[in-house]
Amino acid sequence: MRSDIKSELTLRPSDQVMNLVRLGSLHASRLSFSRSLVRQMAREDWTVTNVRFELDAEGHGIVIYRLKTPHHTYHGVVFSQHLAPERRSDRVIAEAWDVTFALLEGEVEGSLLEQMAANVPLQEAGRQHPRLLVLSRANKSLRNFSHFVDALAAGRQPDPAWLTRVGYLYRTTAVYGNGKFGIADYARLQNNPDFNRPFSAQMFAVYLLRHFSVQQVEHLAQCRSPERAVALHPSLQRYLGIGNSTGLGMAPFLINHPQLIQQWVCCRERALAYAREQLPSEASRRELLSLLSRAHWHFAETVTEDAEQTHRNEGTVVSIESVIEWLQRTSATPGLWNDLLAWADEQCSLEAQELINTLLIELYPDLIDTVENQLGCEEILELQPEMRAVTLKQHIETRFAWALDYDPEDPDHQYWFWYRSAEKEEPRLGVRSTEPGVEKEMPLAIGPRIYRTHQLLDAFLDRCPRGSVVEFLMAHPRQKECVRRIQTMANTSYGEIQANLWHRDMKPIHLLRTKLSFFGASRFDPKSDRWVRVTLFQGAPLFCELFSDHGTDKARLAELDDWSFPVQPDLDAQ
Repeated sequence: MRSDIKSELTLRPSDQVMNLVRLGSLHASRLSFSRSLVRQMAREDWTVTNVRFELDAEGHGIVIYRLKTPHHTYHGVVFSQHLAPERRSDRVIAEAWDVTFALLEGEVEGSLLEQMAANVPLQEAGRQHPRLLVLSRANKSLRNFSHFVDALAAGRQPDPAWLTRVGYLYRTTAVYGNGKFGIADYARLQNNPDFNRPFSAQMFAVYLLRHFSVQQVEHLAQCRSPERAVALHPSLQRYLGIGNSTGLGMAPFLINHPQLIQQWVCCRERALAYAREQLPSEASRRELLSLLSRAHWHFAETVTEDAEQTHRNEGTVVSIESVIEWLQRTSATPGLWNDLLAWADEQCSLEAQELINTLLIELYPDLIDTVENQLGCEEILELQPEMRAVTLKQHIETRFAWALDYDPEDPDHQYWFWYRSAEKEEPRLGVRSTEPGVEKEMPLAIGPRIYRTHQLLDAFLDRCPRGSVVEFLMAHPRQKECVRRIQTMANTSYGEIQANLWHRDMKPIHLLRTKLSFFGASRFDPKSDRWVRVTLFQGAPLFCELFSDHGTDKARLAELDDWSFPVQPDLDAQ
């Protein structure tokens, strides 16, 4: 974003933006990692080709894809195997999957492929090669998968309504990167021009799985009925996404990387602030109405078995109808966007408010897309030992006042505790008063920790009014980590989620949705308040559309990028 306007932007206050329930109402935007990746692939003309496709009549075997960018060559290797029904599970403790796959840098030599074949299907239990950038696995959505193969083998297209109910043929249960289980460390990608943005390598691996899912169902249909089988209609290929099952394992990231979260949220808020300051035109008003209409259709079609999320979706649909009606009767005056947002804050649900923000960002791509290169950062929490202890206390009272709402005498304020399971070393949530494991508690509740630091500072300053931070830490060495965090994050607005993660009313599903929205997930389908299914890349352009001979002119790139809030295609009209 232009540097000359940085000081002029008016950003929303942190207590509004970093409210956990509001964060849990965010939607995927054009700054989401999946959208950013697809734009980069189209702009730089990345190409993906099959170099090996060896699947049997049951769809089992190996497929290898080659990715060529202007800078490097990579390979995606997919292993497909039979999975017995009794071994099928979306839980992280599963030990077998329908497919396992990896993205690696460079060529796939015979010895490396042999090593991968022995270890990638084992996932965490294997000895993974350090040239692997991403390691992942996925299971079929059995009903969708069977329906698609049956239909294509019979010479007809599958019913699009199946993808409206469940938007994918495969869903991943983990997409590992950043040095997990021996694969390439994050530092290896920091200077890589292809995958130096947050989670871009993982997003590409998921995007490649989507391509594989289409090729696999078409292959199976062809094997079953060589004379009658047809290819999947391009509109259905685009409407096809990849599912993801995500549980509490995602939550600690948001707490343990406050500087990165600051960067993500701040970039989004700056984009919104810049969009709000643009002078609305009649054309931009009509474009927003068009985007709202598509989003309305998308949410009206969205199906979830969760009663609360169904209620939220219904509220979003009703709110969007009101927003459309308001916009239709309001002319494009200079203050239109601010008037709209002020009205929505009073009249609309949180999800609808954040949807409007998301769509406003969509209106100004030329000005906002430059932000996508600012989503990463170097994470260093620095200790300032020379700071006066009274200054540290003032930082807490001004920048972390929300943490002082914690009441250690109220059982509701310490209802939950977070711990790591011995079974898979994954985060879990327990009820403090009734469940075992509190002695293994993870320090994720930043609010109560800051409250404790503040209490100790009070007592310390009574004894040493002119004392320094280093003197405070000599008296209370266990506070070092928390002090370092307070000192570093006091200069930021959006790094800390302003919620007590021990509180009885805290819903971890909001943490999951926060991160997933930045990934680009849609169709949130909670299966409890602790895990959720989502869809990625639904509506995204296909490889064959990205890597065409039509060039990379601005109009074509804009058309390829217009895939947010997809709706069910009408095959009869095409």
